[in-house]
Amino acid sequence: MVIHPAPSSPLGGGWGTIVALAGNDGSAAHPMCARLMAANALMRDVADAVHALCLLHGRHPGLIDHALARNALPACSGWLEEAVAAFASERAVLAKLASAVGPLPSTPGQAESEATILAQRHALETLAQSDRSGCAMGAAIAFVVDWRAMRRVLERAAERIGVTISPLHLPCDSDSATVIATIAERPGPERAMMFGAQQVLAQHRGLWALLEARAVARNNA
Repeated sequence: MVIHPAPSSPLGGGWGTIVALAGNDGSAAHPMCARLMAANALMRDVADAVHALCLLHGRHPGLIDHALARNALPACSGWLEEAVAAFASERAVLAKLASAVGPLPSTPGQAESEATILAQRHALETLAQSDRSGCAMGAAIAFVVDWRAMRRVLERAAERIGVTISPLHLPCDSDSATVIATIAERPGPERAMMFGAQQVLAQHRGLWALLEARAVARNNA
């Protein structure tokens, strides 16, 4: 899924850059996402993805919570508060689906995989608590943008197992774009924002690559 910037936004650069990064380097661009949404996707692979996403993003406090707690940019507070409230519902969706899809499928190297995901979680928390002005906001915004692609995998999983989940209510594109424009008024925070965004997307790519490798190991065992 490619997310386009809001046409009414006067912002241009910053928002468009993060959207392009997410489209090219985020979850939507990884083949494992498309594979999991296919009609013939193996349910053990779907279940593995749900449990992995729950481990990475299903615990409180998460990336956005940490970003709000450390936020030093007053203009970003409202956006962060909205995102925190919205992701509380997403956390409930993850818990509901993790319970509904059944146990984690048996896979070689399970302990190593779990350690990798926990390391990714720690890396995301570190970004969200960065003292470098703009970094945590860039991480939070990229996460919100990339979560939409992750959410599509969860929605497809919910459809397949007959579970109803709540709608997505994260901040809209125009609000996110406004926050980005505010941060980008100064070159230092703008660079830090882009760094934070790139690092979040890199961690998400790493998760999908791990899930892909686990599927190969499991299905060829």
